[in-house]
Amino acid sequence: FPLRRFLLSSKNSKLMRIDQVDLSVKVRIHFFFDKNCLIELEIAVMGNKQSTQSSMIDNLNLLYRKAVTSQETNNNQQALSYYNQALEQIQFMHNTTQDIDQLQINILLNICDICIGQYNIAIANTYIAKALKLAFKLQEQDKMAQCFDKRGEIRRLEGDCDGALRDHNMSVKIKLKLEKGEGLDVSYSYFNIANIYDDQGKYDNAVRMYEKSLKIQLSVLGNNHPSMATTYSNMGIVYGHQGKYDKAIFMYKKSLKIRMSALGNNHPSIATTYNNLGLAYKNLGKYNDAVTMYKKSLNIEFSIHGKNHPSIATTYNNIGNVYQAQAKYDDAVSIYKKSLKIQLSSLDDNHPSIAATYNNMGLVYINQGKYDMAASMYNKSLKIEFLALSDNHPTIATTCSNMGNVYDHQGKYDEAISMYEKSLKIKLLTLGDTHSSTANTYSNMGIAYANQGKYDDAVSMYQKSIRINLSAVGDNHPRIASMYSNMGSVYDDQGRYEDAVSMYNKSLKIELAAFGEKHPSVATTYGNMGTVYANQGKYDDAVHMYEKSLQIQLSVLDDNHPSIATTYSNMASVYDDQGKYDDAVSMYEKSLEIRLSALGDNHPRVATTYNNIGLLYKNQGKYDYAVSMYEKSLKIKFSALGDNHPSIATTYNNMGSVYDHQGKYDEAISMYKKSLKIELSALGDNHPGIATTYSNMGIAYQAQGKYNDAISFYEGAATILADAHLQHHSDLAAIYDNIAICYDEQNRDEDATAIRKKSADIRHNLQRVDIVNQTSVNAVQRSQAWKDKQYFSAYLQALQQGCCRSKVIRVMYTGPEFVGKSSIMKVFTKQKLVYFQTPTQIANQSRKMVHLKVYRIKDRTTHNLRRIWDNSIHHIVQLQYQNQVSKQIPKIEQRLADQHLSSNFQRRSPAVQSISINQNTTDTKLPSSRTPTMPSTANNLCLKQCRHFFRHYYPSLVNKNDDDSQYAKIWDFGGHSIYHITHQPFLSGNSIYILVFNITQKIHDRVMTRNGQLLNITYLQSMQEWLTSIIGGNANQNTINVTIDGSQAEYSLPIVILVASHGDYITSKQQGMDRFIEFERQLRTEMPCYNSNIYSSRIIFNCNPQDNSSIALKNRKQCNIRLHKIMESFVKSLPFMCNPIPIRWYIMATILHTPIESNKDKVSAASYFMNRIRVIRVNKIMTIPEIQSLAKDFGLYESDDELIAMLSYLHDLGEIVFCRKADKYGIIVTDVDWLLRIFRAIIQLHNCKSRSLEIQSLYEEASKTGKISTKYINYVLAPYKLNDEMKKSIVNLMETYDILCTIKSDSDQNENHYFVPYLLRPDVKPFNLRKYHVSKVLYIGYENNDIPYIPDGIYYCLLSSCLKKWNNSKVELYYQCAKFYLTSSCHYIIIKKDRSYIALQYCYQKADNSTSVDSIKSAVQKSIYEYRPHDIIKDKLSLIVNDRMPKFRGAILRYYVECHQCGNLTFIQSKNEREKKNLIECQSCTMLFESQSINDWMYLNKEQQN
Repeated sequence: FPLRRFLLSSKNSKLMRIDQVDLSVKVRIHFFFDKNCLIELEIAVMGNKQSTQSSMIDNLNLLYRKAVTSQETNNNQQALSYYNQALEQIQFMHNTTQDIDQLQINILLNICDICIGQYNIAIANTYIAKALKLAFKLQEQDKMAQCFDKRGEIRRLEGDCDGALRDHNMSVKIKLKLEKGEGLDVSYSYFNIANIYDDQGKYDNAVRMYEKSLKIQLSVLGNNHPSMATTYSNMGIVYGHQGKYDKAIFMYKKSLKIRMSALGNNHPSIATTYNNLGLAYKNLGKYNDAVTMYKKSLNIEFSIHGKNHPSIATTYNNIGNVYQAQAKYDDAVSIYKKSLKIQLSSLDDNHPSIAATYNNMGLVYINQGKYDMAASMYNKSLKIEFLALSDNHPTIATTCSNMGNVYDHQGKYDEAISMYEKSLKIKLLTLGDTHSSTANTYSNMGIAYANQGKYDDAVSMYQKSIRINLSAVGDNHPRIASMYSNMGSVYDDQGRYEDAVSMYNKSLKIELAAFGEKHPSVATTYGNMGTVYANQGKYDDAVHMYEKSLQIQLSVLDDNHPSIATTYSNMASVYDDQGKYDDAVSMYEKSLEIRLSALGDNHPRVATTYNNIGLLYKNQGKYDYAVSMYEKSLKIKFSALGDNHPSIATTYNNMGSVYDHQGKYDEAISMYKKSLKIELSALGDNHPGIATTYSNMGIAYQAQGKYNDAISFYEGAATILADAHLQHHSDLAAIYDNIAICYDEQNRDEDATAIRKKSADIRHNLQRVDIVNQTSVNAVQRSQAWKDKQYFSAYLQALQQGCCRSKVIRVMYTGPEFVGKSSIMKVFTKQKLVYFQTPTQIANQSRKMVHLKVYRIKDRTTHNLRRIWDNSIHHIVQLQYQNQVSKQIPKIEQRLADQHLSSNFQRRSPAVQSISINQNTTDTKLPSSRTPTMPSTANNLCLKQCRHFFRHYYPSLVNKNDDDSQYAKIWDFGGHSIYHITHQPFLSGNSIYILVFNITQKIHDRVMTRNGQLLNITYLQSMQEWLTSIIGGNANQNTINVTIDGSQAEYSLPIVILVASHGDYITSKQQGMDRFIEFERQLRTEMPCYNSNIYSSRIIFNCNPQDNSSIALKNRKQCNIRLHKIMESFVKSLPFMCNPIPIRWYIMATILHTPIESNKDKVSAASYFMNRIRVIRVNKIMTIPEIQSLAKDFGLYESDDELIAMLSYLHDLGEIVFCRKADKYGIIVTDVDWLLRIFRAIIQLHNCKSRSLEIQSLYEEASKTGKISTKYINYVLAPYKLNDEMKKSIVNLMETYDILCTIKSDSDQNENHYFVPYLLRPDVKPFNLRKYHVSKVLYIGYENNDIPYIPDGIYYCLLSSCLKKWNNSKVELYYQCAKFYLTSSCHYIIIKKDRSYIALQYCYQKADNSTSVDSIKSAVQKSIYEYRPHDIIKDKLSLIVNDRMPKFRGAILRYYVECHQCGNLTFIQSKNEREKKNLIECQSCTMLFESQSINDWMYLNKEQQN
């Protein structure tokens, strides 16, 4: 009867009801009273016991019926609630009847069903144990049988197939005993046993058990019962596992017919059958039919369950699998995510179904080449599986195997094998050594071993896999076909081509029987056979196979499927081998188009296509294009595969091959070494790929005449191939041939004969004898000898006398930060604008510091500077040759030509045969040169060097014409004010500058960043910094007359063209023009001395990348044309562009300079000799004597003056940095961008990444004081790997340009410190002067008409110079302010930048007594009067300005004081100083005022002196 629970309240002694439950027994209630007193209330349940028991049973039955109803409607949570209520009531009973115990068993079994569905295996085990205990207690045989069946199901989910079989067999034994025959319950057990056999891969046993179950069902239930449909469906699943897809479909259709008849068209079982049919159609390659079935299933599930049911998630997963097979990877990921969303919302977070979806997504990411994302998915899957399943569950083994696949694709073969071994251990433990899943793991291990070149191990793994599968599924299963294909691939790699074809034929036979002709697997096998034929040189047979493969693929796959791209690529490779280059290009283009569309532009297969296109270009001799393809390939591989993947090694090998073809043997060897390093790390010591690299290195060394080194590498390659059982491979024969050639060169005739016999034996065995006949080649060479001599003579003459007009001028985009310089440059050079483009690299963290383009002025097309110079050299030599054709060659030149060419046309060895890797190499061509006056005592070495130079140009000399175009080399410099001082070494008076400002800002506004932050510098100050650096730093006083728009004017050099940006923010054209004119006017007023250098273009660019309207495009076009015409007018008038340039300067430039063009601008191909000079003789930092020695050694030196002129010219072009004043012998930096990066590393403080407290303190000190130590320099320059001499040169160079200044340490004479003012933060407050007596301010500066602005660079140079004068530990440095301590007179001098002037003050410490004060004051005043530090500072500033700003050399530097009346500064006239009067007349307001500044600094009476 109902019982109410009451709680006694201590506060009001009232009874409070807390709940109401039905009870039939005595209840003991425990609760806390006032948190310290435990009250125990015992309530006796009164009433008729028998009446209570009856009521209880009725209530239990009611709860049970409600639970079953909820469970049948998939409301499992409600069902569990009812079941648990029932179990709670049973628990309160003192005594239970047999009926109640049986009911309890039913409840426990039903809860197990729910837990199984939710994959709560641990909970299910708890309940089945209780149920089984009760069954044994009751000795109810039928309940015991039910419990064994249920426990068998649970053990099956745990992967314990043997335990599950024991339970089901025990159930069958009990049932047969009870029923005395085979009834439906026995049929149910047979059904479960069949499921386990299917899991174990014992498919025949499974079919047999299903048939036994089916026989019973037919006799009891008839033909149309839904249980019959379930059995038919499961039989279809087994047939599918056997690869008998037609039988599977037949069973599914029988199941579907029964279910539709018995259950109607909208039952969940119908949806399940459609799902199964979809799987069968997918396996048959009928993807559209599969999707149709899945969509039918979805429609049913939507109508029954809504859109958030786990079964819908399963169907989504199945559809995703089809999309994956169709290579619709984005669609697959999308639908997997739909599935995952449903599962996460409807299932427990650790449900295995969620893990399965993660697994599926991982496979997609593998196919997309997104290996890290794939690994992430598998790790998520493993995490769930370890929580939900036992540690040795087969599903975990499968995920481990999938993770191994990721590692295999990443080239991490050892890690892949480790994961496969983990998988194998689990499968052997749980599934045994005869399960098909175990066979799959053996197969995966075979693939990894094959990739490592461990072919014997691979074959062993494949054989194990085949043996298991033959036992499990028979000899006609598609899985067997897959194993045969894998074996064929290994035999192909081993050169066992007939064995490979045999394996592929076996595979093909099975696939044709299982799938018919029109199946993707059949197409794949045809393609594999085509590859074998191609390797055999049977190109027609190969093309035939590829065409058969392509025909099938086009009929069953989408036109955009990656498999079709693979076939196109394979066909292209064959056409390439046949020399059908046009056909090959066409095929590669088709392949690339598909892969880019289907896989994206960052997939490894796209990289492979670029590699193969590169190979094609190499075979065509288009080396620049080949290199371009390889670099594209490398970029993708680095991104997708990391930097240690064997595929990257292959690309390095191919690039080495290109360099080898170009004669750039050192660069080739460098590439081969990079390849070798990766291969040894990823593949081990004995992979055949390493043999290829060894062989290629041997070829390079052989070409260099290093025969011992070549033989060593050849022998290493031969050993690897022999160890890999490739002793009959054609590659080994090629290696023996190459060794024989080396022996020939060493006159080791017997060794050469012996090794050639080995090669001949191999070729005989392969029935592929390669006959190398070089005689005809030598004949052709001899027929060209005389023509070569003529050209060589012309080349020598050109080196002596040849000059061409300078064609290139540097154009530098400059201006305040964040004004859009880069965008204007992109618009001007016809590049694509980038939305929210980051500031130019000099101001950010990217690697490149300077954006650079070379474009032809007449049509604004981009060009390569090296090719421009090469064309000029070609043209000069061609003219010399034409002049000599009808003349007698001078005798001395004839002798030289004969001497050079005689060695070139002697008998040559047979062509060295290299092993290609189905990828290609690329060329980097560099010019070479010869001395203007050949020494009369020229030795053979010099002649040989000259010949190498000539050989670079000769192939391009014939019919080589040169146009008269002019070119602009455009630089986009960073605009940040902190870098102005670093710009100084790179500026030139022989350049044109484009000065950009923001049209929306006024000249006195503070500069605004893209994020709206205001900086501490105005646009005027930034303009002043730039203009003073550009114009003031140039000594050129020349002027030019230029006509623009019909108006002629005189301009001073260098030329600055003023343009505006952000035109898209201007509402009208007139508004923009008014703003431009006002900005121009204020600039002219503030800096009148620069007016003759500046041309106001009044061009306003619209550079908004999101605005591509017709108006915006028209604006850009008009602005481009306008700026182009202005530049063209100036370029034509510049003396720099009219100067004759000796071609030897161009040759030396190419030797010295490492190009800083972007990767898209490929430098021209250079001879091996030129590259050798670079490697051995050229460093990033060099001195004038080193350059002089280089020029003399290679015939490029005429005089010291000409050498200096050449270096200055190259500096003007931005090819090098030449600082004659630096160090004792001057400094030349051959890599400009490298130098800029070093400057940035030292002067730009970012967040310190070091965890060292010492390094962090160094950073903090640098930002606050501007002082850095040697330790700081060593730390920031560590990535550049500079030796001590290079660091010393860098410091010297920076000191020369006053970027830093050495500070001697008082304590440690070995530890230098440096002052770098650009490190000082503006937010650090300067020194506190409250304890000091401070003088009035005295200013130093120039009249506005002379020098309108003293830039930061000059001010910091002044501070550095003062440091050298007053260098001690008490120096304090702050942003634009410094305090120097004068030890002799115990006072400080303060130097501060104040607008366009230098402000001076002195101060001394306050004393406690008057005697000390007078003593200190007297010493200070005496120092000011006699030592006159202000004059020292003034003289230093004058010297710095004259040196750093030669434009204003001779300008008068004056003292200034501030007028008390108007606040303006007025200079002190000489009479004030001479007469020692402190009364002064203001030049601005003409008022007389007394200046305490003059009194403090200049006028001192005798009493004060004493």
